[in-house]
Amino acid sequence: MNFFDTNSFFIDEKVKLLQFENEYKVYNDQAEFIGSIKQKLSGGDKFLRLLLNKSMLPFHLEIRNAQEQLEATISRGWTFFMSKIVIADGQSMPIGRVEQKFTLLKPQFKIFDNNNNQIGGISGDWRAWNFFITDANGQQIGTISKKWAGVAKELFTTADKYNVQLNAINISREQKMAILASAITIDMVLKESK
Repeated sequence: MNFFDTNSFFIDEKVKLLQFENEYKVYNDQAEFIGSIKQKLSGGDKFLRLLLNKSMLPFHLEIRNAQEQLEATISRGWTFFMSKIVIADGQSMPIGRVEQKFTLLKPQFKIFDNNNNQIGGISGDWRAWNFFITDANGQQIGTISKKWAGVAKELFTTADKYNVQLNAINISREQKMAILASAITIDMVLKESK
């Protein structure tokens, strides 16, 4: 099965004792492993993570299918306030971007295609980890919800489990890439800003 053939992505953050790089395993709605998302850091980046606030540091993640082929990348440069994330396909061609918007209580992310057209958005409650995915017209096309793995595991680790569920039928592969990248962005940006 192709990584983006499904409309339901179960994302499981890999637990590491000393975590510099975020790593996630991704499953479809049949509980089949379809790939992984891994953060890539240089030695210098790891050193900077010890000294500086992680929420302002650049990051680069690779989405790979079960055969380890590159499907897409998610990148952010240095940031001091609101994040802007670039999404590229497996051939490093930009397909869109995600922009974090300032709101007082509820985080909001806007998703744009490579022609600067807004194709969707994500907003919701970061404490309860319930988010709504909308299309360009503001109609709900999916959800992102946290899957708890038991009280003990949550007390001793920051590892997250969540589901990205798309309900719309006519979502292109590029839109799925952008939406999944947005979900990972939420995890990276909001968790690291705590």
